[in-house]
Amino acid sequence: MNRHLSRAALLVAGVAIGALAQQALHAQAKSPAYVIGEIDIRDAAGLDKEYVPPAARAVIDGGGKYLARGDTGVALYGAPPKRLAIMQFESVEKAEAAFRSKAYTDAKLLGDKYATFRVYMIEGLPQ
Repeated sequence: MNRHLSRAALLVAGVAIGALAQQALHAQAKSPAYVIGEIDIRDAAGLDKEYVPPAARAVIDGGGKYLARGDTGVALYGAPPKRLAIMQFESVEKAEAAFRSKAYTDAKLLGDKYATFRVYMIEGLPQ
């Protein structure tokens, strides 16, 4: 009988340890970050030629992925920007690093000749 109780106690302890470990892993997981770029374009051809390729490469190399981008947004309230981009990053830190990288800041200097940018970030909800 003691042998069965010992095995049962070990089983319960193992389940409890597993549950605590899973809870700790979820607590450590970082929330994703979403970057929204509103772009009011003065020269679309120049922007698309000089800014878009290196800026997109900097975002992707920085761990980001584009969820949406383009100039076909529909305004529900207020005036829409000429172009909009929504990007997702693993964390706020990764998004900040990508947009502070030399690759992106160099691209942004080119883009400033052709457009006005409003870029901001929001931390997503834990997944």
